[in-house]
Amino acid sequence: MNYLNNSSGNPGFRKMFQNNSALSLKNFIFLSSYVMLTRVGISEFLDMSVKLPVIDVRSPGEYDKGHIPGAHNIPLFNDTERSEVGKKYKQVSREAAVYAGLEFVGTKLVSLIKHAKKIAGKNEILIHCWRGGMRSENMAWLFSVADLKTYILTGGYRAYRQYIRKKLSENQKMVILGGMTGSGKTEILYEMEKLGQQIIELECLANHKGSAFGALGQGIQPTTEQFTNDLFDVWKDLDPNKTVWIEDESKNIGSVSIPDELYEKMNKAPVIIVEMTKELRVNRLMKEYALFDPKQLEQSIMKIQKRLGGLKTKNCIKSIHEKKFKEAIDISLSYYDKAYNFSLDKKKKRIAGHIRAEDNSSAITARKIIDITNKKAW
Repeated sequence: MNYLNNSSGNPGFRKMFQNNSALSLKNFIFLSSYVMLTRVGISEFLDMSVKLPVIDVRSPGEYDKGHIPGAHNIPLFNDTERSEVGKKYKQVSREAAVYAGLEFVGTKLVSLIKHAKKIAGKNEILIHCWRGGMRSENMAWLFSVADLKTYILTGGYRAYRQYIRKKLSENQKMVILGGMTGSGKTEILYEMEKLGQQIIELECLANHKGSAFGALGQGIQPTTEQFTNDLFDVWKDLDPNKTVWIEDESKNIGSVSIPDELYEKMNKAPVIIVEMTKELRVNRLMKEYALFDPKQLEQSIMKIQKRLGGLKTKNCIKSIHEKKFKEAIDISLSYYDKAYNFSLDKKKKRIAGHIRAEDNSSAITARKIIDITNKKAW
């Protein structure tokens, strides 16, 4: 056992890994049978991931849909190969799928090892596939015989997803920061964070500001699955004994959805409302959006044309192309303010206070909120 694992003490073994043609499937299967696999549960896996690299051996398509933040993708199969192996498994037999998989992998073994070696700083790695089955086992065998200490996630990525949903369901003190469009809630949250408050900035995680204009200036949105994973990456570090502040959001932020476990808590949490004059809000929004191409702004307006109404939509677009941005914003706010007041009516019983923002200083407003809420018992 030790002899097989010690490539430095076995010149023949080392030479076999240096020569791709010499590393036959027969040799790989033989060596794999002598390697002990080490499995760890999801909680231990995540604790270890603070110091050790995580390798996701699923296909690129699976990885792109959603992965553990920071994980490296070293796929055993590409998307096409994974599909072929799956068909063999379902339509023929497990044995046929195994042989098909080995045929695909045979020419990649050395490159897979080299890739893993570059990532493994201390010759230790964490590894997972979808369910902790054949793919992670086979890759763990391969990496182990190449002298890499490998830990397999029991239950795989599916166990991770189940775990994070359970964690998001656990109790956490929470207050929602509300306010009409343009009242600077995001900036206020960041100022509160500077003052020692816990925050979760959902719009940042979603790469979207929540409105019809929310995609402007933002990167590509993650999938809802990846959004949830990234959300948990922040959630797991929260102090459950301290309040976390979250901006008031609808269920969907652009193309991603807030997970039910969190959204249900948000809908039960107390709400602090930031009040700001329409003039200040218009000025803030003009600075934020007037720099964008009028065609982009027009496309955003068209997303709300049914609710804004035909005449208002026409006048708003006309104002945009005439660079009368204050007028355009004032018109669009007629829709957003109405929608906000409607949603606020449903939150009446949860409103814990109103904070008047007399000026445009997010820092001053943040201090006001903290001073007032420190006197409350949530």
